[in-house]
Amino acid sequence: MYSYISGKIVDKNLSCIVIEAGGIGYELGVSGNTLSDVELGEVKKVYTYLYVREDEMSLYGFSRAEEKKLFLKLIDISGIGPKMAMQILSGYDLRTLTVAIASGDVKTLCKIKGLGKKTAELIVLNLREKAAEDVTECGEAGGASVVVDDDIAGAVFALESLGISKTDAVRLASDASKAVSGVENIISYCLKNLNSGR
Repeated sequence: MYSYISGKIVDKNLSCIVIEAGGIGYELGVSGNTLSDVELGEVKKVYTYLYVREDEMSLYGFSRAEEKKLFLKLIDISGIGPKMAMQILSGYDLRTLTVAIASGDVKTLCKIKGLGKKTAELIVLNLREKAAEDVTECGEAGGASVVVDDDIAGAVFALESLGISKTDAVRLASDASKAVSGVENIISYCLKNLNSGR
């Protein structure tokens, strides 16, 4: 029903903001990432999602389109509602969260408060392939490409060209980026580990 609201941020607390537009104050449930992206008094465009049930009507807000995109994917998974999805989005920045899902890093996901192992595994099962695509997807500034480092995306592309699956390439490149930097160094690190593991 609402795609976005553009207005002045007039209030914010730990889990929601109030944005005034056209003389109406809209209260939006937000993640920690969106909360840190907005400042009191500034005019901001906030992407929205209206959650409607028989006993509930809630409006959720996102400072970036890709955060809303991931939120919608999360609530499509059985057992994950909007509140849990917001908890997950608050657990890490979008880059870390996307790479964790794409690389099947259940251990990292389980560090999010309130997220159990079974639910984390369900998220990986449902979203791993799409998250891997988002890691390497190229787009305009503000799109999915800003979620991850260019170095990781470049390394994943190169590894895929060598016949390595996208999900394995994402896992290898994201792990390597913790030890080295630069596309060439990440690729070399990945190949060295692959060869030593054979």
